[in-house]
Amino acid sequence: MPDCLFCNIPQDRIIDSNEFGVAIRDGYPVSLGHTLIIPKRHIGSWFSISNDERLGLENLLCRAKDALQQEFKPDAYNIGINDGPAAGQTVPHLHVHLIPRYKGDQDDPRGGVRWIIPNKAKYWE
Repeated sequence: MPDCLFCNIPQDRIIDSNEFGVAIRDGYPVSLGHTLIIPKRHIGSWFSISNDERLGLENLLCRAKDALQQEFKPDAYNIGINDGPAAGQTVPHLHVHLIPRYKGDQDDPRGGVRWIIPNKAKYWE
């Protein structure tokens, strides 16, 4: 797609790739090492990819985690997909966020991804 940001990634941004996808550092990282896993085929939803693409993207995700662990030594990870505009997807090309987490990056990290809807995040209270 000529106007798609993720269909036209400059080669110098790609840190890993395989037959089905590429890995790049997020242009607007929320933490040190924030990485995106992106299918090569222009497709919008995780639920529309093939099984081969899913396995290929999962392979890249694991390789990216291993590389982040070596380079930055994070304490944990959030993995997320904004699948559709109502979920916050702003680039209509599927991409998986691998977000390294570090002890102390939040006062209380409990709830993790549940904070997308703040009044539902503190389920433990």
